[in-house]
Amino acid sequence: MSTGTKNTGDRIAEKLTTAFAPSALEVIDESERHHGHAGWREGGETHFRVKIVAQAFAGKSRVDRHRMVNDALADELADRVHALAVSAKAPGED
Repeated sequence: MSTGTKNTGDRIAEKLTTAFAPSALEVIDESERHHGHAGWREGGETHFRVKIVAQAFAGKSRVDRHRMVNDALADELADRVHALAVSAKAPGED
């Protein structure tokens, strides 16, 4: 269910920005590093790494933070994204 002309990385960034108003956000397409591996498809946009810092993660466990990100990106995970590595932190965390 791809939408519009935005690439997957842009949609991920937009959804995470809307959901969490992060103070820092980095969305990295690592698809080419997984060429030939499970879930890889021609055209890439299948494997991503997200680094996000947002107040919404304060007091949450690592598992809860990952669930929050996965919930925000449910459409992308159901469509094109095969793998998503997440680093989700609250402001001030190392």
